[in-house]
Amino acid sequence: MMQSFEDANKVGKEFLDSGLKSFASLSKGLQVISVEATEYSKKAYETGSAVVEKLASAKSLEKAAEIQADYAKQAYESFVTQATRMGELYADIAKDAYKPFESVVAKAK
Repeated sequence: MMQSFEDANKVGKEFLDSGLKSFASLSKGLQVISVEATEYSKKAYETGSAVVEKLASAKSLEKAAEIQADYAKQAYESFVTQATRMGELYADIAKDAYKPFESVVAKAK
């Protein structure tokens, strides 16, 4: 009886330690995502503001259409790149958050 209580206590401690490590990893990953999203938003705003200025100074409708088309293409490519990057970051967070539990799960099998 005493041995099983000690084993359960040890497993519980390992699980708690793993949970704390996982939480720290999750917190760090979310900070990275927050910084990444902030930088992307700032860059998108600056790019958009520059396009508005270019549009305001366009001498013809054709030039304005060209500026808008270039901006749309650049904005789309930037979005796809950022979405891919964010997906990779979320996948990394999931992997890192699970790592501390791998040994506990392996022992439970």
